[in-house]
Amino acid sequence: MSTPLIDQLRDLLGPTRCLTGEDVPARFRADRTEQPPTIPRALVMPASTDEVAAVMRLCHAHGQPVVPQGGMTGLAGGAHPAADEVALSLERMAGVEEVDVASGTLTALAGTTLQTVQQAAEAAGLMYGVDLGARGSCTIGGNVATNAGGNQVLRYGMTRRQVLGLEVVTADGRVIRSMNKMMKNNTGYDWPQMFIGSEGTLGVITRVVLQLQPRPQDVQTALVAVTDTAQGLALLRALERELPSGLLAFEALWREMHDVATRDLGLATPFPDGHDLVLLIEAPMGGGGHEALQALLADFHERDLLLDASVATSGPQRQRLWALRESVYEYNKRFRFTHGFDVSVPLNRMPEALGLLRAAAPEWPTDVRVVIFGHMADSNLHLLAVREAPGGPAEAKACDAIVYRCTHAVGGSVSAEHGIGRMKRAYLPLSRSADELALMGQMKRMLDPQGLLSPGRIL
Repeated sequence: MSTPLIDQLRDLLGPTRCLTGEDVPARFRADRTEQPPTIPRALVMPASTDEVAAVMRLCHAHGQPVVPQGGMTGLAGGAHPAADEVALSLERMAGVEEVDVASGTLTALAGTTLQTVQQAAEAAGLMYGVDLGARGSCTIGGNVATNAGGNQVLRYGMTRRQVLGLEVVTADGRVIRSMNKMMKNNTGYDWPQMFIGSEGTLGVITRVVLQLQPRPQDVQTALVAVTDTAQGLALLRALERELPSGLLAFEALWREMHDVATRDLGLATPFPDGHDLVLLIEAPMGGGGHEALQALLADFHERDLLLDASVATSGPQRQRLWALRESVYEYNKRFRFTHGFDVSVPLNRMPEALGLLRAAAPEWPTDVRVVIFGHMADSNLHLLAVREAPGGPAEAKACDAIVYRCTHAVGGSVSAEHGIGRMKRAYLPLSRSADELALMGQMKRMLDPQGLLSPGRIL
């Protein structure tokens, strides 16, 4: 393919970093959604902010749509390219540039994997507060662009809370920098926050400054069984009151997920079948070890706050407990149809939401089983519709209608941490008012008047 734009991009980057047609590797053609792989008009792989800016200036001059790409682990179709788009991969812009122990910050290029960030923080005796199952492949730029959540939001918050400074390239190729390291910097509009969670629609994130945390000590893990969602919420508040250093994780596995993990996937569980809700909890115990957590949970049992508990006393035992929660990553190997959801519901209405979802069982497509789990303390429910037989867009759309109807009925959000992308765009009005959507449109037009950055995502 040879056009003036493609020729100019090749002149800028060289033939190995501007690819077209079948030369575009498969990993850049699709993200983790169910959409079919698509070869973009071109794949460009800049290696510096200056090159990103030059690419954007060329594309802006030619009216060429661009979609930024990170680790391609997204579940909302945000990085999935269209055939008429230039895919801009940040893969070659990777590396931790600095860990500042005195400031408690880490500066990294956008293409750096989350795992690399975590390891660099750990090597300095600190930690980064966001953790995801895709840590080895998702990138920090993608995490910021989608405002990623994960397993430790309860304690550290979502990615938004970790970001102190940002470097962004705008649709017309301007480089905007605020590489701030200070917790307090109250100087007018906090513009970096506008780009966090914007999913590549407002600018290309190229560099970030992240807040690091002290590493928690004596972290202990337990699996706890409770009667139902209401008792699970009561246990959450009791743990928050009585744990000396608070909670790190409070992960929920409702009976549907526990059954799949143990019966279908053959994972070991310390509990018999029949519990409606099993909770995976982690907490720093201040030097008391697993005995301190055992004593606290035994006291809660006597107070009828839980039915049963199993505390890990070794690393392998902890891994076995976490394997139940992370069994979802094996579903694609076990089932021929899997369709996932990421929603939020107010905690006070979570029992009602579970009731509505379960009451809708007759409406699900034939033989579909619905697995429910999530970061319960963060109001975040994940669902997976699975079945042995294959399925397609019709089955996925039928599942969408049920889940988003039930979510809307309890005043919830159609996206807790995965973003909107292409996949949830039609459902965004269920969670945002017309005035809010109009304001988003004004922001988009201000920063990208030609609509070249990630068109068709969110709006």
